[in-house]
Amino acid sequence: MKLDIALEPSGDLRADADRIDQAATLGFAGAWTRERGRNPFLPLTLAPGRREDFRLGTLDARAFPRSPMVMAQIAWDLARQSQGRFVLGLSAADLAKSEQDGDPLARLREYIESLRAIWDTFQTDARLRYRGEFYTFRLIAPFFNPGPIAKPEIPIVLEGGRPQVCELAGELAQGLAASPAQSPAQLRDQVLPSLERSLARAGRSRGDFTLIASALAVSGADDASRRRSESHAKARLATAASDANPGAALQDLAIVAPPDEIRGRIVERYAGLADRVCVEWAGHDASLLRAIMDA
Repeated sequence: MKLDIALEPSGDLRADADRIDQAATLGFAGAWTRERGRNPFLPLTLAPGRREDFRLGTLDARAFPRSPMVMAQIAWDLARQSQGRFVLGLSAADLAKSEQDGDPLARLREYIESLRAIWDTFQTDARLRYRGEFYTFRLIAPFFNPGPIAKPEIPIVLEGGRPQVCELAGELAQGLAASPAQSPAQLRDQVLPSLERSLARAGRSRGDFTLIASALAVSGADDASRRRSESHAKARLATAASDANPGAALQDLAIVAPPDEIRGRIVERYAGLADRVCVEWAGHDASLLRAIMDA
């Protein structure tokens, strides 16, 4: 099980890149950006390249506001720059808002399929031929084709807690980022069975799929830092609860412990369930994260 960092872009690209660099230096396995009021891709353009095993990705980039062609170009450039370490995490939170445009899950399916069709054209220069109900791509002019890259297989992760999203992720994506409002019991009893069924139908192995959990850590060296981390955990839970568990309570989902016990609690809670666990950076400072890793 890998331990990662999830961060919200601050608007200061250099500072965000420094935070990602700190995470790599402290020994975290990867860094994921969230999309809130700022673009989640921009901090990754300055992300460090010192560790070849350090993953970089978006955790919940909004798909539908961006054309698949725009998304494909952004992901391709980041995959090239990171030498294959970039993961495209797409939010499924737009599904309910897009029902007026037809079946949102069918639209998300086509979004993923068209991304892969565009990437194949980028890599092989084959003629682009994708036609669906929601998206059709029939042409890329040569000067819009960025050309091949060394590692063209860009993993796609879907973020969300709905059973239909789990099913779609198991069928088409390389991973699922579970909602922070999903408890370990829900991961075990609901998410994993849905994933295993869809993986089996698609003839895929669980070993080739990544389940990512988010750890809401409430901790700190003093009362002020503990209150700050609790406030952020409540805000994250309020954002995520409507997607997975409206009755979710902070005391049931957050890991409340001294800094030197957080990592052990994460292992107790998620070992055997999640393949990667993201500790939320917001609400914490680097000294707390260092204490977690030193433990």
